[in-house]
Amino acid sequence: MSVAGETAHAPQDLLVMGRVTTVYGIKGWVKVYSFTDPMTNILNYRHWYLRYPNGQTEAVKLDSSRVHGKGLIALFSGCTDRNEALRFAGADILVNSRELPEPESGEYYWYQLEGLTVITQNDAGEDINLGKVHHLMETGSNDVLSVRGARGSIDRRERLIPWIDEQVIQEVNLDEGFIRVDWDPAF
Repeated sequence: MSVAGETAHAPQDLLVMGRVTTVYGIKGWVKVYSFTDPMTNILNYRHWYLRYPNGQTEAVKLDSSRVHGKGLIALFSGCTDRNEALRFAGADILVNSRELPEPESGEYYWYQLEGLTVITQNDAGEDINLGKVHHLMETGSNDVLSVRGARGSIDRRERLIPWIDEQVIQEVNLDEGFIRVDWDPAF
């Protein structure tokens, strides 16, 4: 079965936005776990790429979707029964990053921040490289940068730095690849 699916070359700029968890019903629907906030934002993208655990990627077209209970369900073009839908279970849902809306000034997508060098200053005003952003975490009060030591950094420690505008986060420069923070390296 080919579900509008090319296994052809997928675009390079794909971002994981969710996962197909399991099947729903007998008519080819699947349950979707969304990583977007709010969760329904994933449904704004009609063309998805599914990346299976074996690394294969397939383009699928979203025929229908809706909120169901506390989650989401979706139906892909050409998928008409439960047995066909089973093959999608466990696949990551990816979308082309070029389809994302432009963030507001001073706002960033997490994927834009991952890999940036994090810099602070010592008392003498000299830059200190704390490492690179490995990932971000959502907490109740603010997001947190997980910064891991890397080549050229002060050490190999992992630091958790809260994303607090102006107080901690001083500057984000995507073009030059760094985030300037007001953070004591001993923390």
